[in-house]
Amino acid sequence: MSPRAPTTAPPTPEMKVRLGQNLARCRVGAGVSQEELSFRASIHRTEVSLLERGERIPRVDTALRLAGSLDVALDDLVVGLEWRPGYEVVVHGSWEVVERGDQKSNGVGDPSANGSTVETPANSQ
Repeated sequence: MSPRAPTTAPPTPEMKVRLGQNLARCRVGAGVSQEELSFRASIHRTEVSLLERGERIPRVDTALRLAGSLDVALDDLVVGLEWRPGYEVVVHGSWEVVERGDQKSNGVGDPSANGSTVETPANSQ
């Protein structure tokens, strides 16, 4: 097996959404408002909102502060996310695989041009 270069691919939207759902679940379970969590974790309240909505993904230090502020393990924030060799991110849950090979494209930078599959939320169709 030949070594692969490190990836610079950004986090997938599914990854951000799942982490946001986990954060919101942990926060509500702890009985803490977004404002209180932001105070405890020393981050801005809008950042907590952006994270919970899946619009951003936290850096490791921020994730650690959030988990510590909620008195949960960091694992609780990444439940349902898995990393597999080959830089494949797997998001477990209610996601469907949609074929995207019938779109017109020149094929440059378009993963759907080769008939690959894309995971989408089950309720987005």
